[in-house]
Order: sequence, then structure tokens, then C-alpha cells
Amino acid sequence: MAFWLFKTEPDVFSIDDLCKFGKADWEGVRNYQARNFLRDQVAINDQVFIYHSSCKIPAIAGIATVIKDAHPDPTQFDHSSPYFDAKASKTDPRWYQVSVKFDQKFIKPITLSQLKSDSNLDDFQLTKKGSRLSIIPLDEGHWNYIIDTYLIKF
Repeated sequence: MAFWLFKTEPDVFSIDDLCKFGKADWEGVRNYQARNFLRDQVAINDQVFIYHSSCKIPAIAGIATVIKDAHPDPTQFDHSSPYFDAKASKTDPRWYQVSVKFDQKFIKPITLSQLKSDSNLDDFQLTKKGSRLSIIPLDEGHWNYIIDTYLIKF
């Protein structure tokens, strides 16, 4: 099992949307490095932090689990989609997606400012200046530290 952070803009698709639908295809990734992670490394049962970006308070909002390996993202073939790619073909797809299921919404999201101010996360990819990838691999140590440090325990 591996650990990931998937970024999403909550006005497009949020942890609440994932909760409502129960599962979703993680579509629309249009960065080659992020695509390669999805296509070549993300696997069934991997754990995912769902991170809300490009919003008032960027934060890790919850957790999902990968339930289906990489498969071609159909939005690349849809002329009406903002993710359409004229260079993609069904015989040679350029973009991939995985499917995830909702696991948990955090009562209190873990904000980017909290993560940046934590010296134990100085080497955490998300907190590095210029980190723009929509799919970020995490090491198990970072995953466990964030869970143990920031989640409210009952």
C-alpha cells in the first residue's frame, strides 16, 4: 500500500461531493508527471489525502481509498469537456484516471498554514515552494505523522 495526496478545487469537486457519491473517477489530471503517477504507481488500496486547493483556506479535507487501477480518462475524448485533448485517441490515450471511494471527512481540515508551520514537515512535498503537482506521493512517515498529530481522536 502506498500513500498519496490528490489535489482538487472544492468548487469543482470536493470531499463533500465524494462523500455524497461514495466513489468517483479521479478525472481531469493534465500534467504528465501526475499522469505517470496515476498510470504507473497508484494502485488499489492505496490511501489518499483529499486536498482542497485554489480556495480561501487550502487544506487536507479527508481520506479516500483507491478502488480501481489506472484506466483511460474518457474526458480526453469528449469534445464538450474542458479536459478534451485533440491529440488523444482511444487506441493511444494520453490521460489516465483512477477510481477512489470516500473514507472520511475531517471534522477540522488540516490547513496548509498548519502544515507549513510544522518543522517536522519541512521536507513534505506539499509545503515546498513551487509545489504544483495535483498528485503527490507521500512517504508512510509523513502520512502517519499527519494522522497522529492533526486528527481529532475520539
